[in-house]
Amino acid sequence: MKQRLITGIIAGVVFLGFCLLGGLPYHLIVLAMAVIGYYEFVRMTKVSPFGGTALLGYLGILMFMFPWKLLNVEFPLSWDHAIWILMFLFMLVTVLTKNKIGIQQSAMLFLGAVYVGVGFFYIADSRNAPDGHGLFWTFLLLVSIWASDAGAYFVGKWIGKNKLWPAISPNKTVEGALGGIVISMIAAVFFSVLSGGVLSLGRAIAIGLACAVAGQLGDLIQSAYKRVYGIKDSGTLLPGHGGILDRCDSWIIVFPFVHIVMLMPY
Repeated sequence: MKQRLITGIIAGVVFLGFCLLGGLPYHLIVLAMAVIGYYEFVRMTKVSPFGGTALLGYLGILMFMFPWKLLNVEFPLSWDHAIWILMFLFMLVTVLTKNKIGIQQSAMLFLGAVYVGVGFFYIADSRNAPDGHGLFWTFLLLVSIWASDAGAYFVGKWIGKNKLWPAISPNKTVEGALGGIVISMIAAVFFSVLSGGVLSLGRAIAIGLACAVAGQLGDLIQSAYKRVYGIKDSGTLLPGHGGILDRCDSWIIVFPFVHIVMLMPY
């Protein structure tokens, strides 16, 4: 527990420091997190993290995460074109290797590149929101996610009786999940009260709900993958906490989700 607490404090201070700094330094630290996250994903699937097919995934991560806007460089492709080309290249690998690298392996590595790359892209991009309130929006989403996690844990410990999804995550309860949703919405409402009109009450409640539900689903997704591959943690970078994907599994679902469903007012 002591090691977990120390690691959490140090990692939190470093990340929040870069978040406060913003700009290119923040984008680069998130890019580094994305590369490490993809490395963990590849290892989790029992594939060489430095094999030729995995390297194609790293290129995909860099394509998604390159600081195009910050460097005033126009992204040469639309999102759908970029994802399609990446998919095509992964599928082409199975042809060029005469099925030595199977379609299942290529499909998983493509999935990981999109899952990690797009997720971390939105984490970086939210900080650079065009309305000038990027720091506010980033903290809002992070605090709502953390509030959901803490609420689910403590409410589950207190009154949790009914298992939420025992085949995937045996310790989670329905009561804990509902508690996490309530606490997340309360945290978002708190941001609304302090926002000076930047965040309306209705939007705050919707964002808090989205962060809790999508965040808990993101946690379950990562738990399901780890259970399939028989591992406890995605990595060992953060002693007591596991890897980047273990700590950011909710983030890389929540940040894209709130943008896709147009809860971000920009």
